[in-house]
Amino acid sequence: MPDFLLLHGPDLNLLGTQGSELSAATCLEDIEANCIDTAEELGHRLDCCQSNAEHKLIERIQKAGKNKVAFIIINPGAFTHTSVALRDALLVVDIPFIEIHLSNIFAGEQHRHKSYFSDIAKACLFGFGAFGYELAIHAADRYISKAEEH
Repeated sequence: MPDFLLLHGPDLNLLGTQGSELSAATCLEDIEANCIDTAEELGHRLDCCQSNAEHKLIERIQKAGKNKVAFIIINPGAFTHTSVALRDALLVVDIPFIEIHLSNIFAGEQHRHKSYFSDIAKACLFGFGAFGYELAIHAADRYISKAEEH
């Protein structure tokens, strides 16, 4: 049973809280629970990790490499536009991944249009809200299934 890893970057722990720009969204715990259920239905185990600290996300990616995680789904949050270090960690472990964002990053401010991950990701999902995570789990399953066929 391949393991998947779901990573969330800064401020995503505030999903659904009052006063947050993301307050209309489902809370992170609900997203993670739905993703875990979806992954299990497809025969996978999913670990989830959220951190506001770049180094903790990097350490989790490195651990995924050592633990032979099959696929990563990552919402880097604001690190999308700033983190060469997270990019390098993903390149070093060489685990396929999907970049995901609740909103369409290209619909916001100009400085948010640059992603350090899109060009190295297997796929990108922007703007589907919480449903995008479910789509990402299904896409990861399909990718792993096709890789195992070859």
